[in-house]
Amino acid sequence: MSATGTNPAIRSVFIDGPAGRLEGLLNAGVPDATHAALICHPHPLYGGTMHTKVVFHAMKALNGFGFPVLRFNFRGVGLSEGEHAEGRGEVDDVRAALQWLEREYRLPVITAGFSFGASTGLRAACPDERVSALISLGTPVRMEERSYSYSFLGTCSKPKLFLSGARDPFGPRSELEQVVAAAADPKQLVIIEDADHFFEGRLSEMRNVIESWVGKQVLNGA
Repeated sequence: MSATGTNPAIRSVFIDGPAGRLEGLLNAGVPDATHAALICHPHPLYGGTMHTKVVFHAMKALNGFGFPVLRFNFRGVGLSEGEHAEGRGEVDDVRAALQWLEREYRLPVITAGFSFGASTGLRAACPDERVSALISLGTPVRMEERSYSYSFLGTCSKPKLFLSGARDPFGPRSELEQVVAAAADPKQLVIIEDADHFFEGRLSEMRNVIESWVGKQVLNGA
């Protein structure tokens, strides 16, 4: 199976979350899909939603393989109920979305997240047996007064792709390299030169990296 185009079928869904219903969008997959996918959006307090460009293009890349792809709004965003919970409650939102995918498809799941969604998605998905591979886009290492700890990645032996821009102020290359170096194998770090945190003007390149990695590391090993 290869990334040949996006299945046009899309439907709105609501997921039973720990703080109320979570609003989602499901892009349908093909009947013989080998995986399902889940994508987590960036920080809700800075305008992050499931419609963010990076999230949309990650969906296009994964749906192009025929995978059903679920995007959802964290608590307090869009039509999702509840209030922002500093990342702790949002980890539970990711778990609720994984449970929804399990009930719908019973397929191994590839998780992807962007920025806040990358940190939150990694934390929820690494120990989850339903997840077979992880993609971290614009992994935040430090942002204003907040710093992010990824020590748990030392025992996360699932395939992991870390993809960031060389001009990402929230994940400086040297600090991101330290995070990846401390993570368990298998793992890959890809830095797109001249790209910023949002991969502005480089979204097609971001998609190409995702597609190449999934083809080689996920499907070839399935």
